Amino acid sequence: MPHDDPPAGAQAHFRALESLYAAAPINRFFDSRLEILAAGVARISFTIDTRHYHAAAAAHGTSYFKMLDDAAFYAANSLVTDRFLLTTQFNLIFTRPLTSGPVVAEGRWISGARRVFIADARLVDADGNEAARGTGTFMRSRIALAGLPGYRG
Repeated sequence: MPHDDPPAGAQAHFRALESLYAAAPINRFFDSRLEILAAGVARISFTIDTRHYHAAAAAHGTSYFKMLDDAAFYAANSLVTDRFLLTTQFNLIFTRPLTSGPVVAEGRWISGARRVFIADARLVDADGNEAARGTGTFMRSRIALAGLPGYRG
């Protein structure tokens, strides 16, 4: 999907958020990469493998939630340059099981511009099939982005 090039300051914020994502300790458990494509649009490319499986040989729901929440979160936080957002609520719908292979989480901002933001995300497998979707509510926190390890704004 084409996007107009954002101003240099926005680009710096997007790259700093990508760095913040990469620095998060939880991401040591996932082979994943965040890209902020435009204001309000984020994509996480990741790989599911057998370490993520439940007893029935498919990805456990924690993998679905983590990637959907992160994609929606970063889509929303791409619009906020000073504060870290917090997830206050997230609804998730599972539509098909994921097994080993590449998956993309596509997040996009829906509404909100001051204190509370709504964003959604969907998981798409390597064959282009949607495996899950979710919608989250994110609230501006008191945590300054500039003070977080990994955020290089």
